[in-house]
Amino acid sequence: MLSELFSAEGFVGIIFLLTIGIIITGAVVATMSRRLVRCVAGLAVAFTGVAGIYYFLLSPFVAMMQMLIYVGAVSILIAFAVMMADPEDHKGTSADAGTFAGPLGFSIGALIFAALTILGVKTEWQSFPRQGTGDIEQLGKALLTTHTMVFELISIVLLIAIIGALVLARKGRC
Repeated sequence: MLSELFSAEGFVGIIFLLTIGIIITGAVVATMSRRLVRCVAGLAVAFTGVAGIYYFLLSPFVAMMQMLIYVGAVSILIAFAVMMADPEDHKGTSADAGTFAGPLGFSIGALIFAALTILGVKTEWQSFPRQGTGDIEQLGKALLTTHTMVFELISIVLLIAIIGALVLARKGRC
């Protein structure tokens, strides 16, 4: 048993479990912390763990985009929103969720986790061969030839989001 742990497969399993632990730790910090800055930090940690899973699934480009977009851009954007928010807005508005909200949420989460665990164990998983090498050159050629319209639409949506953020930031602080 111990010799299997120190094999290549055992080490990969340990790294996978550590990555899952990072995701769960970040998610717990993001959802349970009372301070917004700690919530943002927990979210960034969870996003980093998801990038680790993408890298573990042999997709380094998607892992890097996860780090750049979600950890870099989205987490920083949320941190700026927290810093720009008026600290007086939330005082006195805490609502009691009720006595059964916590146990009910935990029970539903545990039921979903158990169902997905049973489904994952009982399913006969098939391995599919890789269809491409997954290198960035092929992805770039596909984005700029086959999927050009999607690529341009994403850039327009991002431009609209930036303009909207600038308008909201200007009206909110003046």
